[in-house]
Amino acid sequence: MIVLEAVDLTKVYEGGDGRTITVLDGTHLQVSRGEMVAVVGSSGAGKSTLLHLLGALDKPTRGTITIAGKSLAGRSDDDLSALRNHSVGFVFQFHHLLREFTAAENVMMPLRIAGWDDKRAKTRAEELLTRVGLAGRMDHKPAALSGGEQQRTAVARALAVDPAILLADEPSGNLDHANSERLHDLFVELSRDLEIAMVIATHNRALAARADRTLLLEDGRLTDIDVREVVP
Repeated sequence: MIVLEAVDLTKVYEGGDGRTITVLDGTHLQVSRGEMVAVVGSSGAGKSTLLHLLGALDKPTRGTITIAGKSLAGRSDDDLSALRNHSVGFVFQFHHLLREFTAAENVMMPLRIAGWDDKRAKTRAEELLTRVGLAGRMDHKPAALSGGEQQRTAVARALAVDPAILLADEPSGNLDHANSERLHDLFVELSRDLEIAMVIATHNRALAARADRTLLLEDGRLTDIDVREVVP
């Protein structure tokens, strides 16, 4: 089952000198349920732009995106926000946790926004934090958590509303080797056990090697490659 599809995806910006900059140039992408796709490419190739478009954080210049059978085309900002909140989970290089709240309260936040009552939201948060190996750290605030624990909390938060797809932008880019490996293991387990579709932009060769497919973003287009071609 195809969860995410992008057709003829194009994004053009106008530079400060008035010239146009084409970041994505008619690229195509399909991601199926339970499939983990890694996107690699040089810095500035447009990986973050791609994820922003796929996650309805930005709109393409041309092309269509469909998430869980719902097209993003022609939707109002409010409608896109609602679709994003219910269908897309985001994990970034920096966890963006709210420092004044505990791990559990951070995971509860998108559920509260979605209208869940506190008791139900807390139960869901505890379930997810246990799933990512943080059963004993739920009541700790971010400052009391290690970098790896903070990022795993961010993963739990991204999964809170049971999204159709998880988008991750350099998720292990700010972690040491041991914590990176633990996070990579977690992504593989979640993809397999929860059958969630994932698109992960990364420079990490080890993470790309764990994906079902690796795509190179170059000159605005995505190309399937052998992970051994990825530059470390």
